[in-house]
Amino acid sequence: MRLSLRGRLLIPPILLLLGTVGATAWAASHAASTVERQVADKIRAVEQSVVGPPTFRLTDPILRQIRALTGVELLLVTPSGERIATAGDLQPAGDSSPPGSVVRFGEIDYRPVRFPVRPPHPNEGATLYLFYPEAQRLAAIREAVWPALWLGSVGGLVSFALAVVTARRLVSRIRRVELRTRDIAAGRFDPIPLPKTDDEVRDLVVSVNEMSRKLAEYQTALQQTERLRILGQFSGGLAHQLRNAAAGAKLAVQLFLNEDRPSDVEPLRVALRQLARMETNLRQFLDLGRPDQHRQEKLNFITILDQSVESLLPQARHTGTTLVWQNAIPSLDLVGDGIQLGHLLTNLLSNAVEAAGPGGTVEMTLDAMPEHIRVTVTDSGPGPPSAIAGRLFEPFVTGKDQGVGLGLAVAKQAVDSHHGQLLWERQNGLTSFIITLPRQPLCSERC
Repeated sequence: MRLSLRGRLLIPPILLLLGTVGATAWAASHAASTVERQVADKIRAVEQSVVGPPTFRLTDPILRQIRALTGVELLLVTPSGERIATAGDLQPAGDSSPPGSVVRFGEIDYRPVRFPVRPPHPNEGATLYLFYPEAQRLAAIREAVWPALWLGSVGGLVSFALAVVTARRLVSRIRRVELRTRDIAAGRFDPIPLPKTDDEVRDLVVSVNEMSRKLAEYQTALQQTERLRILGQFSGGLAHQLRNAAAGAKLAVQLFLNEDRPSDVEPLRVALRQLARMETNLRQFLDLGRPDQHRQEKLNFITILDQSVESLLPQARHTGTTLVWQNAIPSLDLVGDGIQLGHLLTNLLSNAVEAAGPGGTVEMTLDAMPEHIRVTVTDSGPGPPSAIAGRLFEPFVTGKDQGVGLGLAVAKQAVDSHHGQLLWERQNGLTSFIITLPRQPLCSERC
C-alpha cells in the first residue's frame, strides 16, 4: 500500500498526540485518586478528632464548631434516639448503604460515613454520622484534574496543528519541485526559483536546477550532432546521386558528339532523363516540409501512370529488372496536382526497381472505385531493414548506403496533401506500397 509523504510526516505527531492524550488521562485519573484519598484522610481526621482520645462530650455547639472547621455535616444519634445535627434535615444513613453511595437531604447531596462511639467515650453507645458534601468533593476533583486536562489537550492539539501545517508546507514545496521535474522531462529546462528558506529542499532545488542546466546543454549538443549527422548523410547521398546523373548525362552527350554523323538522338534523350533525375532530386529537397501549395486540376491519371513507368523503363532494363504495368482503362479522371503525383509515382517505382535488383520483378496495379483510386507498387526485393521499418516515411531515413532518405518522405507528403493514404506491407516475400487517393478533392480553406 502506497503511503504519501504527508501521511508519513503525520504519523509521528499522531502518535505523539495519542501519547499526550494517554498521559493526560493518566494524570487526570491520578489527580482524582489523590483528591479521593485526601477526602478520605480528612474524614478519618474528623473521626479521630471527634471520637478518638482525648475524649470530650459531643454537644451541639461542639459539633457546629467542627462543622465550621471542616465543612463536614455531622449527626449524632444517642442510644435513647436523641438526634444532635448540624443541619436540621439530616437523617441517619442505613447500615446497608454501600460505601461511596450518595444521599440527598434537601437540595444537597452527601456521602455518609457511619462511626460507632465506643467506650470510654462520654457519648459511648451513640452513633456518629459524617456527611461530606458531594459538591465539595467534585469541586476539589475538578480543581485537581482541570489543569492537567487543559494543558494536555491544548498542548497536544497545538502540537498536532503545527505538525499538520509544517507537513503541508513541506509537501507543497516538494510537490512544486516534482511538478518542475515533470516539465524538465517534457523538455522545458527553465530553472526553479530558489526557496527563501535555507534547508534541504533548497539544496534539492539547487541540484534540480543544475541537472536541468546540464540537460539543456546536452540537448543542444545532441541537436547539433544530429544536424551534422543528417547534413553529412544528406550531402553524401545527394552528391552521389547528382554525380551519377551528371556522369550519365555527360557520357550520353559524348556518345552523341563522337558519332561522325549523329543521327540517333537516343543519347540525348538519355542525357535529358539524367538531367531530369537531377532536377527531381533537387526538387525533393526543396519541396520537403514546404506548406501544401499543390494545384487542383482535372487530370487523366492513366497518363501520369504511363509517363512514370516509361521514365523508369531504361533504369529497369539497365539493372535487368522486369517492370510490369498492364492497364485496360484508357482514361481515369482525377482532381489533383499532376507534378506532385508524377514525383510520387516515380519515387515509388524507382525505389522498387532498386530494391528488386537484377532478375527481380516490379509490378504496378490499379484499382478504380467510385470514390477512391488505389495504386499498388509491388517488388520482389528483400524489403526494408527491420531497424527502420517503422520509420520509412520520415525524412533522411534510408536503408541504402548512398541514399538520401527523401523519396518516401516526399511521397508521403504528396499523398497527405491530396488527403490520401500511403501504407506498406510485407507478405509472401513481396513488398507492397499502397496509395489510396480520393477522386474528388476534399474541401478545405483553399476550396
